[in-house]
Amino acid sequence: MEKLSQQEEEAMQAVWQAGTGFIKDFLDQIAEPKPPYTTLASTVKNLERKGFVTAEKMGNSYRYSPAIDEQEYKKRFMSGFVSDYFKNSYKDLVTFFAKDKKISASELKEIINLIEKK
Repeated sequence: MEKLSQQEEEAMQAVWQAGTGFIKDFLDQIAEPKPPYTTLASTVKNLERKGFVTAEKMGNSYRYSPAIDEQEYKKRFMSGFVSDYFKNSYKDLVTFFAKDKKISASELKEIINLIEKK
């Protein structure tokens, strides 16, 4: 799966939030400063080309729907991220955040509890 740019991810977040909709619906989901309508439309067209959204012609415009579930994207993205930056080691990922003090001991204990309950 192709990695999305920051602009594409922002647009995809809006698509996931809106579900099915038109460009104006997605624009409503984006926080200020909002991109111009035409920029968002181009970005959504790129997402369609990449297979992330599907389009249905309705009159003079298109109604878009997500072609990939948000959870599936996160799963694939994180797998690629861990593979690319941490040699496929989730332990190294957690160690990185622990050393950089981005995760606390209590949060690590919560994670351990979640793992042990599974």
